[in-house]
Amino acid sequence: MQNILVFKRKNIIVYLIGFFFYQTVFTQISQKSPNFIVILTDDQSWVGTSFLVDPNDPRSKSDYYVTPNMKRLANMGMRMTNGYAPAPYCSPTRKSILTGLNPAKHEYQKDRDNWTKKFRTRLTIPKVLKMANPNYITAHFGKWDARYDNFTPEEMGYDYSDGLTVNNTGGGKQNLEINGLTKPYVLGKDWPESIDDPKLIYSLTNKAIDFIEKHHNKNPFFIQISHYAVHLAINHSKRSLENFKENEKGEKHFIPEFAAMTQDLDNGIGDLLNKIIELNILKNTYIVFLSDNGGRNSIPLGPKQIKPRNFPLRDGKGSMYEGGIRVPFVVVGPGVEMNSYSDIPVTGLDILPSLADLAGFEIKNLPKIIDGGSFRDLIHSKNEKVIKRNNPFLIFHHAANRKPESAIRENNYKLVKNWTDKSLELFDLSSDKEEENDLSSVYPKIVQDLENKLITFLNKAKAETKRTKY
Repeated sequence: MQNILVFKRKNIIVYLIGFFFYQTVFTQISQKSPNFIVILTDDQSWVGTSFLVDPNDPRSKSDYYVTPNMKRLANMGMRMTNGYAPAPYCSPTRKSILTGLNPAKHEYQKDRDNWTKKFRTRLTIPKVLKMANPNYITAHFGKWDARYDNFTPEEMGYDYSDGLTVNNTGGGKQNLEINGLTKPYVLGKDWPESIDDPKLIYSLTNKAIDFIEKHHNKNPFFIQISHYAVHLAINHSKRSLENFKENEKGEKHFIPEFAAMTQDLDNGIGDLLNKIIELNILKNTYIVFLSDNGGRNSIPLGPKQIKPRNFPLRDGKGSMYEGGIRVPFVVVGPGVEMNSYSDIPVTGLDILPSLADLAGFEIKNLPKIIDGGSFRDLIHSKNEKVIKRNNPFLIFHHAANRKPESAIRENNYKLVKNWTDKSLELFDLSSDKEEENDLSSVYPKIVQDLENKLITFLNKAKAETKRTKY
């Protein structure tokens, strides 16, 4: 009997030692795991801020908007001069950031009846972070935009969210929210009114701050703040509009109401940065800032454009030219050199593998279907010249419910394909980011090579290349 009691005591002691060892190790892992904040703006142009997105190009900022907090954020980390949204539209970009999958593999599938079911099973940022460390707490606040399928943030792994939000939740172009009341909004006719919480900027910011304050001392966290600004309709505060009454107007940007909405967005980002600094968590927190697509070509207010709104980039939202897909893209965090920049192409597809990598997940174990790659080495090393992805090129594609178009960029060459008239254009972005000089007749072999790679990718993805009604 004594031997049995001694044996049980030893087992209990061993168990307790093991338990406390596990708890200690788990706590250490949890403490070392970095926090992540993704700030996603809506329809913000590559030139929609007052900082130079490309320090070597004086045209790469607004000639009217004032965004000191976005500029402060850019100075805190690395600017990606060739930063890309995964798509030139809202919804596919959001799905791609969530999963690291090209839109050709989800929203623009031929198998429209079944792709939504498959999409619900995909690995997502919150899921992979919890695989790296189960202690991660995750949240999504703001525009979710799961059109066509209505999957919830919780289904995709988030702990907290605003639910199935859409454009109109934050004052979309069909309905204008004014002090809690909804009224019809007619583009080009209704003049924006001043409201206290334009595009829900300040309430979204406060939700994010409350979440961070609650969890930063207990758990590593991931939060995505998906702003409704600067998507139409135009909402702005009175105080921001006052700042632009006397400002000299630019040639590409000159509408005070849109500038005021942009400044309200900037103020919200500033409040968030101030809280992060106040809590002293920046030393263990990565911030990724980008837009979901390029800026609109026109605004239903003010006189006719003097210069294109996205100048020097060609075209805008909805287009496969640079104005539709190249966006402001900044990464801040421990080990990232302040006020630095990189010309290496980076895309929103890279966010999932990058955050997984930074959280300690073995990215070699990510599903092979994922199209993004980790930019961890890029932001931590001046010598890194490439992001390793499954393919050495970037693909942009939409069809089905959109005009069928594609683009492929490999190194500095970019091919744009119109599936309706089968036209092909080739540009050298190293010397022609304006995409003014079509080189397709000069370099037919490069055109053929890029088109073959594009078609091979789309066929493998089983992507739709025709416009259909849904």
